[in-house]
Amino acid sequence: MTSKTGTECFVYMTLPGETESVTAGRFELTKDRRGNALGKFVYGKSYLARGNAVAIDPIELKLSGATYETARLNGVFGALRDLGPDYWGRRVIEKRAGIPQLGELDYLLNSADDRAGALGFGLGQNPPAPRRKFNKTLELAKLQEIAEALMREEDIKTEEAAQIQDLMLIGTSMGGARPKAVVEDADGLWVAKFNRPDDRWNNARVEHAMLELAKICGISVAANRIETIAGKDVLLIKRFDRAKTGKGYTKSRMISGLTLLRAEETPDARWSYVLMAEELRRVVEEPKRDALELFRRMTFNALISNIDDHPRNHALIAKEREWSLSPAYDLTPAAVVAQDHRDLAMEIGDLGRYANAKNLLSQHTRFLLEEEEAKAIVSGMTDKVRTTWYDVVRAQGVTEKDAETIRSAFVYEGFSF
Repeated sequence: MTSKTGTECFVYMTLPGETESVTAGRFELTKDRRGNALGKFVYGKSYLARGNAVAIDPIELKLSGATYETARLNGVFGALRDLGPDYWGRRVIEKRAGIPQLGELDYLLNSADDRAGALGFGLGQNPPAPRRKFNKTLELAKLQEIAEALMREEDIKTEEAAQIQDLMLIGTSMGGARPKAVVEDADGLWVAKFNRPDDRWNNARVEHAMLELAKICGISVAANRIETIAGKDVLLIKRFDRAKTGKGYTKSRMISGLTLLRAEETPDARWSYVLMAEELRRVVEEPKRDALELFRRMTFNALISNIDDHPRNHALIAKEREWSLSPAYDLTPAAVVAQDHRDLAMEIGDLGRYANAKNLLSQHTRFLLEEEEAKAIVSGMTDKVRTTWYDVVRAQGVTEKDAETIRSAFVYEGFSF
């Protein structure tokens, strides 16, 4: 699907507790007098008149009759860009279209109906009926085969393969350039994440183990499990933005940490846990709880050398009207060689991105923590990770070889300098 004018589309919203979407407003992507991308959004009058209307996000697109404008992110508001396809989804869309690069509006229009969050995009003033069916977990073997073929850049021309290729489109994982698909079973919807041929270790098993280790460390994580298909592991992560009902699925609104920070896609001064803590405190229902949770995740990422902890790997979610920090997802270690200094993707404290205990504690008040409380969290989690990581990864089916490969990720020497 491409826009007839190439410049505008309607934005649909599934309201809290509902399973059918309504038209929330209109998005226009144009250029300013200098030729720079300029995005405009306006809520529809009929939507604003609804008693149960909610804002698309609490940052840039609050519920109002105003016309909002942005020149950031190629003119696409952060909350809209969050729900477009990620790197993997863009590859599939481009391959299907036979065009190496499409316009931002085309990516929104061609992404899947089951994108993350509660929004949809289309050319009609009224929301269309859903275009797709969900995969059953029994079809994971076919999905695995197609994912590997796409990664090998092979042409896929059979009708069955084309249908599976369409099914592999997912709006976003809120981070992570990894082949994925949405699958459905009796319990609901899951994101299936496949291993890549160039992975240094069994990524599905290791990520599953990191989610388990994080849960042991007191962190709220998304429900997940491993499925083994034809001898190959697939990680299934439960969709926490969906709830199954007798009439279908309700949808929760979501925005990424990138949108919360009003930051660019590439690292900039706003890629900061400290700033994220302050921003979320302004919009979430329980600031103390969520600031503490963010501090725990920041500490955990430093302890497992998760250097891919960029803002898209954090999110806020709203099941009803109020926002909160979403469960943790996409936690992966990096086997980094350096033992004296490691950096995370976002700033931690006074020493920038340095993954160090002193740096973690340097801005504890911004996370609404007393000094002794913050010290206890860092000290306790350090001991927990140091003493349990190996047993946890082995218990989750990670091989001895893979465990040794990732050993250097955990509580590296420079953490305590």
